[in-house]
Amino acid sequence: MDEAAFITALRALAPDPAARGLDDDVAVIALGGEHLVLTHDMMVEGVHWLPGQDPADVAWKLVATNLSDLAAKGAAPLGVLLGYGLGGGEERFLAGLAEALAAFAVPLLGGDTVRRVGPAAHGLTALGRATHCPVPTRSGAQVGDRLWVTGSLGDAMLGFEALRDGREGRTGRDTTRFARPVPRLAQGRALAPLVGAMMDVSDGLLLDATRMARASGVTLAIDSAACPVPPDLPPSRRQEALSWGDDYELLFTLPAGTTPPCPATCIGEALAAGPVPLLLDGACPQGPLGYEHCG
Repeated sequence: MDEAAFITALRALAPDPAARGLDDDVAVIALGGEHLVLTHDMMVEGVHWLPGQDPADVAWKLVATNLSDLAAKGAAPLGVLLGYGLGGGEERFLAGLAEALAAFAVPLLGGDTVRRVGPAAHGLTALGRATHCPVPTRSGAQVGDRLWVTGSLGDAMLGFEALRDGREGRTGRDTTRFARPVPRLAQGRALAPLVGAMMDVSDGLLLDATRMARASGVTLAIDSAACPVPPDLPPSRRQEALSWGDDYELLFTLPAGTTPPCPATCIGEALAAGPVPLLLDGACPQGPLGYEHCG
C-alpha cells in the first residue's frame, strides 16, 4: 500500500475536526481561548539522512523539520517529545539535540526509546500554540490570489550532493541547508494573519503546491523563471530543484496587491480549478513532482 492509499484509509479513523481531515501537516485542538497545534514527523537512515552522517545533524534536522510544520501555521513552539531508536551514535545525537533545542528555544518534554535492529529511525512530536486564529491551512487559497515562497529552492539538493560526494568545504558548497535546516518560525507568525493558505516546502515545491491546490479547489500556475534558486544552479536543473524537496521554506497565498511582511518571492497565482491542479509555465509539469513515501 502506498502513502496516498494508506492515508485515505486512515481518514476513516480520524473524523475529529482537530485532525483537519488529514489534509494538513498538523492537528489543531481548541482549548478554551487558545489553540494547540501538534505535528509528528519521522526520519529514517538512508532516506532522510546519509549513512554515516553526523548524528548531531540528524538530531538538529529532526527538531527543525517538525518545527517547520508549526511555522507553517504561525505557531509558537511549546515543546517536543522524542522517539529514539538506540543503536549507536547517542553521544553525538544528544549534542545535536541540545544545540537545536537551545537554538529554537524549545524544551524537551519527554518521549520514548527502543533498541533498534537495522537502519536507524527516529520520530519527534512538536507542540505549539497558535498565535493567530483561524490557524492557517492548506485549503484557503482563493482564485486570484498570488502564490509566494520565502527563501530559495535547491540549496538543500546541492548541499546533499556535496555532502554525499565529499565535496563539502573543498568546493565552497555550504551543506547546512540540507544538514541543518532552519524553520521559518518568525516568518510564519508574521504571515499567519494575512495568508489564504500556507504550508512548508518539504517534499518539493511542485508536489507541495499540488497538494495545496487540491486542498483549496484551485489550479496553481507557477512561473518557473520566477522561482528563487541558488545562483550556481545550472539552468538545466531548475525543475529538478523545484521538485527535490528538503527546502523547509514557506509556500503561501496572499490576495492580489498584498505585500508580505517578510522577504518572499511571488512565483505564480491561483486560477479557477481546471483539468490539473498545477501548471508550470502554462503546462502540466512532466516527470516527478517531488518526494513521495512509497510502500
